[in-house]
Amino acid sequence: MKKLFATSCAFAALAFAPAAFAAEECGDVSIVSMNWQSAEVLANLDQFILNNGYGCNAEIIVGDTVPSLTSMVEKGQPDLAPEGWTGLVPEVIDSGVKDGKIVLLGDALSDGGQQGWWVPKYLVDANPEIKTIDDALARPDLFPDPEDPSKGAVFNGPQGWGGTVITTQLFAAFGGAEKGFNLVDTGSSAGLDGSVARAYERQEGWMGYYWAPTALLGKYEMVMLGFGTEYDAAEWTRCTSVADCPDPKKNAWPTDKVMTVITTPFSERAPAGVKEYLAKRSWSNATVNGLMAWMTDNQATGEEGARQFLTQNPDLWTPWVSTEAAEKIKAAL
Repeated sequence: MKKLFATSCAFAALAFAPAAFAAEECGDVSIVSMNWQSAEVLANLDQFILNNGYGCNAEIIVGDTVPSLTSMVEKGQPDLAPEGWTGLVPEVIDSGVKDGKIVLLGDALSDGGQQGWWVPKYLVDANPEIKTIDDALARPDLFPDPEDPSKGAVFNGPQGWGGTVITTQLFAAFGGAEKGFNLVDTGSSAGLDGSVARAYERQEGWMGYYWAPTALLGKYEMVMLGFGTEYDAAEWTRCTSVADCPDPKKNAWPTDKVMTVITTPFSERAPAGVKEYLAKRSWSNATVNGLMAWMTDNQATGEEGARQFLTQNPDLWTPWVSTEAAEKIKAAL
């Protein structure tokens, strides 16, 4: 009986050994949560999965794009940026990859960050011929200016936003004024959101600048208009993004690359399963928009949003992880 008890204890010790070893192997992981909602929930998602599925000791720190990605290149910390908008700091990213300081594991957003001019889906459903900015500008009657119904309206963001400058330049390039439209200054982020909400609740026409992923586009189904032209990087630098450029040309808004970025030291010490998860983990704007709309309606934190996603979408996240990790994550939920 003593021998049987001793043998049972030995097997019990072995049963717990892999988990302990995995935790030791993964170790501490610092995850940067950028200061916006989609990055916050993705950082919390990675923390939950790494800790509960792979035995890591992951902690979240708060940061912002430029200082965080620069620190990863120059100082090797933090270990992981789940939602790295790499196009905002191309020189830092390019030099970091070239010098072997960071590793780009894959697209955090499968369809990239999106900026442009949007219209309500119900309007496109009723007018399927409207597919591009030129199509929409040919119909000022569908997008009446609330202050001057004889004109159409293109709603812009508040002053100080890069997107506001670009929308102003594109409005000129596409001949908005000549085609009977006013460019409306919404004054603030809340003013821009409010203009969308009012139009949607009244089922009225609306056209203007917005971006994804956002909670608002999870609540109100919108369609981004095509530009009818290809992205011209040289023209973008010369004039599209320059406020006082007098002769803007038609241009397309580029899709922003949003990638999972890790430091090389973390890449070298992280378990293979962790890196496989981070390389596979990618979700669409539609998924993130819907999740953020739920978070906003429920005043949920990033941690609560991560749990909501994991609970409601096992078909999306289980392919990202190993079978063993999936069972642990489900148990932790």
